[in-house]
Amino acid sequence: MLEVESIADLQNHVGKKLGTSDWLVVDQRMIDQFAEATGDHQWIHVDVERAKREMPGGRTIAHGYLTLSLLPKLNQGIWQVKKRSRGVNYGSNKVRFTAPVPAGSRVRGHLTLKAVEAIEGGARLTMESTVEVEGSERPALVAETLSLIYE
Repeated sequence: MLEVESIADLQNHVGKKLGTSDWLVVDQRMIDQFAEATGDHQWIHVDVERAKREMPGGRTIAHGYLTLSLLPKLNQGIWQVKKRSRGVNYGSNKVRFTAPVPAGSRVRGHLTLKAVEAIEGGARLTMESTVEVEGSERPALVAETLSLIYE
């Protein structure tokens, strides 16, 4: 894990890969819980029997937004600033779901710091986040995300 003392120290890492997360299993239970939370019960996500018959690979797939929502969990093991009071998600400039995440797959995140811009009391960070699916040639997600971090 990359640890820096202060927000200012992040400037030394602009344009560099910050690291790779541990693997995380995206199982059917996680997918079903996300469907309950969002109301998105499309059969490709929740109907295991139909997916066995009709989906390539015979498995349900995770919601794209579930994959996106895993970024904080994946990223928490990649980097941290020791001297900070708080951080918040600020948004996304671009998000692409480039490959499915079949139920039972292992995923991990890759994170690159693209920019650090000063704001009052802290900084706005621009990151390139990629979610890899074990065994897949293409990432499941490529996103440019923004966060605010405060001293």
